[in-house]
Amino acid sequence: MSKDIETQILKYEKFVNDTLKPKLKNELDLRDKIYDEISEYSKLNTKIEFIKENNLKKLRTKVDLGSNFYVNAEIDDTEYIFMNIGYGFHAQLKLDEAQQYIEKKTTLLEKKAEKHSEEIAKIKSHIKLVLETIQQILDLNSQEEQ
Repeated sequence: MSKDIETQILKYEKFVNDTLKPKLKNELDLRDKIYDEISEYSKLNTKIEFIKENNLKKLRTKVDLGSNFYVNAEIDDTEYIFMNIGYGFHAQLKLDEAQQYIEKKTTLLEKKAEKHSEEIAKIKSHIKLVLETIQQILDLNSQEEQ
């Protein structure tokens, strides 16, 4: 195999390993983070449904203070819920309002996740294309040597 071909193959491999694969990992991580957030909203919506269906006025629960450290908590009034609406702001919402917010937020997050999925598909196709190109170069080189 000639030096030029080896150099070209190394260049393509470097592009895949140093550019495309890190981009792919980043997009996958971002999408996973969004899916985790969607899951949290889904859990919250389920809890709100439970409160509404059982007409609970008081509620005992466990609250995560961080790092999976839970404490017992008692909620005296379940009519309202405080929700983190982003940028450090919390809003006091009625349960129905909270569910509406959750629905809108989840729809928005699903659209963001879909954009990341599209980008992931593009990156994967670029990786496949480059790897196929490397294989074609190797095939051509082996044909020339014969």
